[in-house]
Amino acid sequence: QVQLVESGGGVVPAGGSLRLSCAVSGRTFSSYVMGWFRQGPGKEREVVAAIGWGSGSTRYADSVKGRFTINRDNAKNTVYLQMNSLKPEDTAVYYCAARTAWDTSYDYWGQGTQVTVSS
Repeated sequence: QVQLVESGGGVVPAGGSLRLSCAVSGRTFSSYVMGWFRQGPGKEREVVAAIGWGSGSTRYADSVKGRFTINRDNAKNTVYLQMNSLKPEDTAVYYCAARTAWDTSYDYWGQGTQVTVSS
């Protein structure tokens, strides 16, 4: 059983920064493609960023390019999302998720962590 636990959310003023963490337990973390998603109030869930097994391949939503950075530490079974220059529209519950390949669905999800950006 794979378990994902997010942390690092909170309240931050516009222009501020936060780093989210997602600790993964269970099967081999390094074999998973990891993603971060978010769901804002009244909005559908959207993908924010994703990273391949060896950190060499990353993808970002256009809305966060240049502001957010995803990385992973396979030795610590943890994936991170560094969020800079935060905007009120970044307010959402952020989820991490894991899948076995780029072309498969995300099979495992965390419980989410709230990020609130005040204007």
